Amino acid sequence: MKNNESTALAATNSAFLALKDFNLNDALSEELTGLSGSFERIKIPAGGMTVFEIPGDNPDSPETVREFSAVILYHHPLNAYYTDKYTGGSNPPDCGSFDGVIGTGTPGGECAKCPYNQFGSGDNGAKACKNRRRIYLLREGEIFPLILSLPTGSLKDFSRYIMRLLTKGKKSNAVVTKFTLKKATNNNGIAYSQAQFSVDRALTDEEYALICGLTEQVKAFSLRVGHDTESTVDVPANVDPETGEIIEPLA
Repeated sequence: MKNNESTALAATNSAFLALKDFNLNDALSEELTGLSGSFERIKIPAGGMTVFEIPGDNPDSPETVREFSAVILYHHPLNAYYTDKYTGGSNPPDCGSFDGVIGTGTPGGECAKCPYNQFGSGDNGAKACKNRRRIYLLREGEIFPLILSLPTGSLKDFSRYIMRLLTKGKKSNAVVTKFTLKKATNNNGIAYSQAQFSVDRALTDEEYALICGLTEQVKAFSLRVGHDTESTVDVPANVDPETGEIIEPLA
């Protein structure tokens, strides 16, 4: 079967069409009234491992996969600065930004001019302010989005991927993206896991219309997802001086 034919067949059988009868806000208000809930997380491992951890039916036993495909519904910068070194927990940062432009808190102000957002301000040449990117994803066959928090060392490849899409007139929510991991090594020989991105297939017009509707809902809901829900903990450890990424040495 030709590639375009298989793509058309996949789109015809698309589970994304189930979004016709789905409203994120209604579902959350009906099912989670009086409860605390948020989107589950896909985790990128440390130490150069090339498998993602994806939430499964058993929260204590996540599924491990070498690759997965999903639509990028929405993505935004996520900067966080802690006056005292962050060691986990639900404490919000002393200064945080959800747009990478303006920080709120102490010291606050323009992120580009902030001394804590410069390499060398943190341990081992890294930034004291941790720069990540939060991505809201929807896998085919699912209704609720998942969150993937990209570490600093994966941001350059993600930027290149987005630019490749834009040069073809596509937004990131107009295609199904395939996510993989590769093992990268810094100048000190320390391995870390780096996310990779490629187009799985383009969405049909019908799929894209439905996805755009969910994108707007996720954008609005994202304002309620704070820093304290991040699953990745920037514990002081080995830091890549070129990227500022917190990484773990191989055992």
